[in-house]
Amino acid sequence: MSNHGEFNDLIHAPIRLRICASLAPLKYAEFAQLRDSLGIADSVLSKHLKQLSEAGFIDVEKFSKGGRSHMRLMLTPNGRQAYVRHVAALRALTEGSY
Repeated sequence: MSNHGEFNDLIHAPIRLRICASLAPLKYAEFAQLRDSLGIADSVLSKHLKQLSEAGFIDVEKFSKGGRSHMRLMLTPNGRQAYVRHVAALRALTEGSY
């Protein structure tokens, strides 16, 4: 890894980048909260979460509340590190120092 970070093709896809950016400042977010803030369909969010989860970047915790099933989503330590490195690489690119 260079001083400028590390570009990550998986995270770079626009929706996955927005997912990581949304989760980065939080301990966790519920599925519905994230879906609504991103303005995307359940199926679209599920598809991208599956890819991030399979890469080990997101943990998905299922639980029941009021008789309904819910999901909490959080960046894993590896996911947070990959996101931070990716953002550093993007900054380096935009500053012309990559």
